[in-house]
Amino acid sequence: MTRRDLIELAVTIALVAVAAFAHFALGDVTTFVVAAIALAALARLVGAATEQLGARLGSGAAGVVQSALGNMPELFVALFALNSGLVGVVQAALVGSILANSVLVLGIAFLAGGLKNGVQHFSSDRARMISTLTLLAGATLAMPSLAHAFHAPAAAHSSALSLICAGVLLVVFICTLPLFLKGAEGEEHEAPRWSVMTTAVVLAIAGVGAAFASDWFVSALTPAIHTLHMSQEFAGLVIVAIAGNAVENVVGVQLAVRNRPDFAISVILNSSLQVALALTPLLVFVSLLFPTHLTLVFPTLLALVLVIAAILGALVVNDGESTWQEGVVLIGFYVVIAASFWWGT
Repeated sequence: MTRRDLIELAVTIALVAVAAFAHFALGDVTTFVVAAIALAALARLVGAATEQLGARLGSGAAGVVQSALGNMPELFVALFALNSGLVGVVQAALVGSILANSVLVLGIAFLAGGLKNGVQHFSSDRARMISTLTLLAGATLAMPSLAHAFHAPAAAHSSALSLICAGVLLVVFICTLPLFLKGAEGEEHEAPRWSVMTTAVVLAIAGVGAAFASDWFVSALTPAIHTLHMSQEFAGLVIVAIAGNAVENVVGVQLAVRNRPDFAISVILNSSLQVALALTPLLVFVSLLFPTHLTLVFPTLLALVLVIAAILGALVVNDGESTWQEGVVLIGFYVVIAASFWWGT
């Protein structure tokens, strides 16, 4: 491990320790903020470890592993939140994870890449396929919500419909897995710097830290929401989603700056797709083990935002070029989404 790796590891452990101190000695709002920062640092640590693991597995397998392990902090938050009956937070966090990547991070990549390199052109069929699958997944996730909103006969069977939709998404994920195992066009990996044992130890440390930090975060969530006068949806949609996902996708922005737009878009959208096709439906089935079950009946506005964002993402990718102005539009749209969910009841 390099000196920088050791510093990042030490800082992450220190942040988890501060979150523990805040949980046991300070107020809920402080714990809420510090635990969120610790979760972001843990997500970054997981990303670094899976990058080293990916150098041994090959580019395609690395992407799948990184998507799976990169969602570990958010998975723990979701499980603790479900155990506490905070279904609204979990639903918003899952949708927020998709939006943070496909709207916010993609917008930042377009902005940074456009300002540095001008108009960027790409023709990756893989990137277009990912955006199309994300749109189809978003429509499938929104279907139970729309059935409920329009009082369709299926609204009386929301749990069954949610399980059907979750099952379909998992099947689609399995069927499309070979596509992701091939890796992105032009993807390159440096030789691994960490040994297998070092990588395993770092992942274990990150996993334990994520479990504790998630527990502290969720325990402080409800009091912090009331103190800050924000909604559960905003906490999940913005804070949980950004803390658990956006940091790990800084690589996508870096690739856009290096004028590798095909690879950048593929990396960013792939993270959203994994949440839609794998993590969300998996949690629907896992929640059957909890007293509170997770369904795909989201608040109507949340479901509509999910579909609109998926359509917008497909449009900006499928035209084959990106500009910094498109990045500004995407970032602005994310700000509007976040503002729409700030106010609690």
